[in-house]
Amino acid sequence: MRVDEVTPNVDSAALLAGAQFIDAFRVATARPDLDARHAAEAMVARQPRWIEWLLAMRNFIVAPLGLKTSGAADGAARDMIGIFPVVSETPERLIAGFNDKHLDFRLVVDVASAGAVRSITATTLVLTHNWFGRAYLAVIMPFHRLIVPAMLRKAVG
Repeated sequence: MRVDEVTPNVDSAALLAGAQFIDAFRVATARPDLDARHAAEAMVARQPRWIEWLLAMRNFIVAPLGLKTSGAADGAARDMIGIFPVVSETPERLIAGFNDKHLDFRLVVDVASAGAVRSITATTLVLTHNWFGRAYLAVIMPFHRLIVPAMLRKAVG
């Protein structure tokens, strides 16, 4: 199935004011019952081994630097999709993400209908706070451009 990079169609000021990075990828599906939560859950559930390996390596490297390895807060009950706390949710849009000392991150999963075909769009927004956040973003960007389309394929697979 084909995943296309598309122009982001979100209000970035409302989602993450000052975001310096925004991208979006879209895939079509014929699943009429799919909503944003189920699409997001499918995207993060049972990742391919190469993604699990990259995330484990990332967590190993950043944990000693004091960066979060998950958006789960100690002792706080939160609605989570994988490692991402849910910020807001409607049947058509789920927003997840968290803030860290180097950058703030949001993942927006939109599900829209166009006749018999539905589309799932994953939009990523990032606001960096310092030189480390900018360097981190530069390092992970090539992986991000592989991981998000792979996650979208899982949502329709």
